[in-house]
Amino acid sequence: MFTSIHREGTYTTKYDDAKQKFGTDDLMPLWVADMDLPSPLCVQESLAKRAAHPIYGYTVYPPRYYEAIQTWMQKRFSWRIEQEWIVPCYGVVPSLNFAISAYSEVGESIIVQTPLYPPFVSSIETKQRKVLDNTLLYKDGKYSIDFEDFEAKAKEARLFLLCSPHNPTSRAWNEEELEKLIALCLKYDVLIISDEIHADIMYEKIHHSVGSFESMMHKCVVFNAPSKTFNIAGLNTSYAIIPSVELRQKFIQEQNSSGISNGNPFGIEALISAYEEGDVWLDNLKVHLQSNISYVSDFIHKHALPIGIVPTEATFLIWLDCSKMGLTQDELIAFFCYQAKLGLNDGLSFGEAGRGFMRLNIGLGKEHLELGMQRLLQAYILE
Repeated sequence: MFTSIHREGTYTTKYDDAKQKFGTDDLMPLWVADMDLPSPLCVQESLAKRAAHPIYGYTVYPPRYYEAIQTWMQKRFSWRIEQEWIVPCYGVVPSLNFAISAYSEVGESIIVQTPLYPPFVSSIETKQRKVLDNTLLYKDGKYSIDFEDFEAKAKEARLFLLCSPHNPTSRAWNEEELEKLIALCLKYDVLIISDEIHADIMYEKIHHSVGSFESMMHKCVVFNAPSKTFNIAGLNTSYAIIPSVELRQKFIQEQNSSGISNGNPFGIEALISAYEEGDVWLDNLKVHLQSNISYVSDFIHKHALPIGIVPTEATFLIWLDCSKMGLTQDELIAFFCYQAKLGLNDGLSFGEAGRGFMRLNIGLGKEHLELGMQRLLQAYILE
């Protein structure tokens, strides 16, 4: 049974930073992409055991850390990786920044696909590179890739920042789509930087890592972490998988120049225990999340709310199409925040293609979610 845990006062961004973000503290925060569900018992026990040792000094990454990642990739995705391909990292967002610096020059162009997790675009702009937006096509409530536009942009691009599965649309790219993207990137010599942090939470489809395609193996960099999967984002432990020796050395050099080199002892313990013992917990979590997704969809349909549910193929994030509510984006935000008392992510923060949308986090207990949906219904009735 997955039940929401009280988090206020634990310095959590979702709750303790909600007032600063939304201007009120009387709403239900359903925004930041972490869950209100407890991490698996194996992780809790491993952290408690480590905490019992009274010294928390500089920490190295042990062989068991690399072996846990290798085994997880093989077991969950049938992808056999070598230990030397793995580069321990602090987090996926810092790693995106390192990759942009390592593999491109100021003024060069980088492809993204909006609507998109904001740090992709902001990282490119901060590094003074040019953003090429291969905006996803949205038709009949579903998203797809505009391959003709992608090819046109690939002709001048140096890098392609892929989000797989995609955040916020929750699209799980299939093998055929990835093969088309890979073919175009190979044709125009575009390096793929793939954020696959949500790969573990897939539903009907199978995740295919870009790095598992033999043709792309030495022309890509893959980022992943146990943080979203096992709700341990605050432990700042992720990793890169880089088969190419040349690309790996460039990334390590860039990361080292930042001064980030030591491991987090708790993050290391959490990764090892989660990957070694967390299979059953994850499978049960996915059942719970699917139930939550179905509940939201059924609730909106039952009460004829003018909100579309974009098919959630992956992640614990639902992309809500609110365009038929007849509200401006500011009015939409105000409706959810001040009338429904729900703190969701503003769709426009994911780019212009997110106008008319809101992102809902359903990584919580069913009873909590039911309360949130009742708030939504009452606000709509009183609108």
